[in-house]
Amino acid sequence: MKAVRLYGKEKIQLDDVEKPLINENELLLKVKAASLCGTDVRMYKNGYSGVDENSPLTLGHEVSGVIAEAGSNVTSYKVGQRISVAPNIGCGNCDQCVSGNTHLCANYQAFGINLPGGIAEYLKIPGEAIQQGNITLLADETSFEQAALIEPFSCVFNGQAIAAVYPGDTVLIIGGGPIGIMHAMLAFSQGASQVILNDRHEERLAAATKILPKLTVLTSEDLANKISEGTQGQGVNLCIVAAPSPEAQTESMHYMATNGRLLFFGGLPKDRENVPLNTNILHYKQLRIFGCTRASISSYRTSEKLIASGQVPIERLITNRYPIEEFKQALENAEKSVGLKNMIVFI
Repeated sequence: MKAVRLYGKEKIQLDDVEKPLINENELLLKVKAASLCGTDVRMYKNGYSGVDENSPLTLGHEVSGVIAEAGSNVTSYKVGQRISVAPNIGCGNCDQCVSGNTHLCANYQAFGINLPGGIAEYLKIPGEAIQQGNITLLADETSFEQAALIEPFSCVFNGQAIAAVYPGDTVLIIGGGPIGIMHAMLAFSQGASQVILNDRHEERLAAATKILPKLTVLTSEDLANKISEGTQGQGVNLCIVAAPSPEAQTESMHYMATNGRLLFFGGLPKDRENVPLNTNILHYKQLRIFGCTRASISSYRTSEKLIASGQVPIERLITNRYPIEEFKQALENAEKSVGLKNMIVFI
């Protein structure tokens, strides 16, 4: 079978490898769609621990497909079912795992991170993932391409579940990439009265308004005053920083309404992770600041239901589709932020 494998920093190639063999407790997925994301790009640009010429890694953790083979001990699933797979597998024994937060397990494994991923014709799903509930059956209304986007959307869902969107809220999202637009989609679906999207690049904002015409879009110049004018001096109820920018986190404090909420979504570069914050604003406006990472299996399954319902038009984010033979073009687009989501599709 064909698989896209990473061999180290900026060393990646399409290989012909043996189709995985499964045991009695495992499943084999015939991949139908695999989406590229920022994590794949970072692993390619920077390399990844344990991945080298002697230990290549198949990338891809945003995956959907059809069950091609099922082990004899697998009774919950059968050949031919359409599924997607949550990528993070916990140890099953720690406090986080037994509380349902397997994505927060200190010893978690993940497809495309430290297990073979899904930018390949087939993906082996181990018994631990099956027992943990990582498999989600797809509704008839959910396409394979939509299903490949459940994983990033579930991270968005996880973040908003933590910080909360209330009916009538004004929500500001900093960062106009795919994740920022997903946040806007979800905020609207949860009853936000106004969703403001901010980005430095006007072309990104223009693309976003084509996808979500109800958006209010603002460039970064003099953003605090723009926010004040657009909210009658009140500020926003929820600000989501969906850009890897220390400056955006620092400045976000100045956009807030009293009793507002801040969500720092995603990480920062290691050399810029210490961020100054005006804690007097935090104190006198009674703000709350939240962080989030990855997503639980419960969030993943709920995300599939939202997508199937049509409330979240996530398929509008897919701007380019490629066969696996053209993965280098897809990776280049993702690296240069050409389009929004670049998808590898299989017939």
